[in-house]
Amino acid sequence: QVQLVESGGGSVQPGGSLTLSCEVSGMTSSNYCVGWVRQIVGKEREAVASIYSPSDFTWAASSVKTRFGILRGSSENVVLLRIFDATPGDTAMYYCAAGSRSGYEPCTTPAFFKHWGQGIQVTVSS
Repeated sequence: QVQLVESGGGSVQPGGSLTLSCEVSGMTSSNYCVGWVRQIVGKEREAVASIYSPSDFTWAASSVKTRFGILRGSSENVVLLRIFDATPGDTAMYYCAAGSRSGYEPCTTPAFFKHWGQGIQVTVSS
């Protein structure tokens, strides 16, 4: 059973930085992605970043790629999302998500991900 546990959310001031962490367990496929999907109130879910296994290729949405970074943590099963220069527009529930790829399937939309964490709130406010 795939489990994803997020941590590190909370409040940050505009211009500040925040790191979200996701601990992944139970993935049996060697060709898969772990990503972060956010949902802003009143809007549809938006995939913001993903990291591919086994290549460690990373992708970030054009709306955030200059300020968000996805990388592995100190252990292989931990995926971090680093948010820099946060804006109030980043206020959202952030979900860690994972899915197995079929061939070269991209991991860039919420529909790709089949396994989800419980979500963690990020609030950017002064």
